[in-house]
Amino acid sequence: MDKVKCSILRREVLPGIVAGQAGPDDREAVKNLMVQTAAWLQSKGSKQWHELLAGEDRHGMEDAIGRGEVFIFKQDGIIAGMAILQQHASNWDRSLWGDEGHESSVYLHRLCINRDFQGKQLGNAILHWAQQDVRFPGKDRIRLDCIASEPALNRLYSGAGFTYKGPSASGEFSLFEKIQLETSLG
Repeated sequence: MDKVKCSILRREVLPGIVAGQAGPDDREAVKNLMVQTAAWLQSKGSKQWHELLAGEDRHGMEDAIGRGEVFIFKQDGIIAGMAILQQHASNWDRSLWGDEGHESSVYLHRLCINRDFQGKQLGNAILHWAQQDVRFPGKDRIRLDCIASEPALNRLYSGAGFTYKGPSASGEFSLFEKIQLETSLG
């Protein structure tokens, strides 16, 4: 399995919170953070990520960590947040985005914040970091999707500089894309 090739241009996303790729020793903490996030979403009335509470992981986190696609943001050894940055479109991404633009795109999934770090604008900082401070060879844009009926998520992504590209074919999801200003490495 090939590891994701990337260049991290800046590691500090907020004072004291540092970015890096998750390794095998981070697996349990990453899983716990995703389950914590799913439980928090459920407490807010959302069914988003509900499968994680039943022990199902549709994004194959174990394999994603092995490929180097999981980025974690730590403060004093504690994972404050995480996100998946995939260099290749999954079947899910292809079902939402169609057949165009996959070669030049990185897909952001499973952005989540440790509840102990809420209110620090870490989600915005991670989105900014993904746009400005990490580069993947041959990639010049980041794509993501979110549930269309979640206005706060849609505002988060548009407020972070992502362009709304329209709804998915089903209308259930909003599609966002950000073309990186600098050309990617490679």
